[in-house]
Formats: sequence, C-alpha cells, structure tokens
Amino acid sequence: MKRFSFPKNKRLASNKQFKAVLSHRKAAGNGLLRLYVAPNNLDYPRLGISVRKSCGNAVARNRLKRLLREAFRQSQEQIPAGFDYLVMISTQWAKNKTQDAGRKTQEQPTFERFNASFLALVKKLVREA
Repeated sequence: MKRFSFPKNKRLASNKQFKAVLSHRKAAGNGLLRLYVAPNNLDYPRLGISVRKSCGNAVARNRLKRLLREAFRQSQEQIPAGFDYLVMISTQWAKNKTQDAGRKTQEQPTFERFNASFLALVKKLVREA
C-alpha cells in the first residue's frame, strides 16, 4: 500500500489563496460539504479547509478538519492534480447541529462519510471543468 503525506506545499494557507479559489466560482455541495475548485498550474492538488464556529467548539472544529485532511490525504491518487480544493462544512449541516445540540441523536460525521462526500464532489466539479 502506498503511503501518502500531506506536506505544507499541498495546503492552502493564506487568505489570498483562499480568495483566489473562491473567486473562481466553481462550487458544488451536498448536505455535508461545500467544495470550491480552481486550477492551480501545479502538478499536485492543494487543499484548504474552512470550518465555521457554528459547527461546534474548538475541539469539534479541529476534529472535523482532521477528518477532512485525512480524506484528502488518502484520496490523492483518485483526485486530479492541478487544482486547488477548498472544503467547507455545509451551513445546512451546521444549522442542524446547533438545532440538535441538546439531543444526542445528531449523527457525527465519520471519515467514511467525509471521504465519500469529498470524492463525489470532486468528480462532479472536475467533470464540469
């Protein structure tokens, strides 16, 4: 099994990089994620993650980011190179989470859900590009 890494050069880190992806206006979403894509003229993909405060406290937000990074890291062979990917947790999911905060019935996203959702959105957007 091939090992994948997630070095700093594969990350979107600056506000300028995030705005460049958003300004490209190529996006798709489902009930869990919203994905923005823009070409990056590199031979590898890069990932940026944005999680709103409405998704929970710092511990919950960091867990969501770790799951998204891992989905990206393990899917590097399946996603096209040469694109920047900006992933956001869907506002629809965040609203449901805050409404259900008092109940334990809210299903927490798992790695499998994030991975499947991310790959489905990538295929949809890259096919359109």
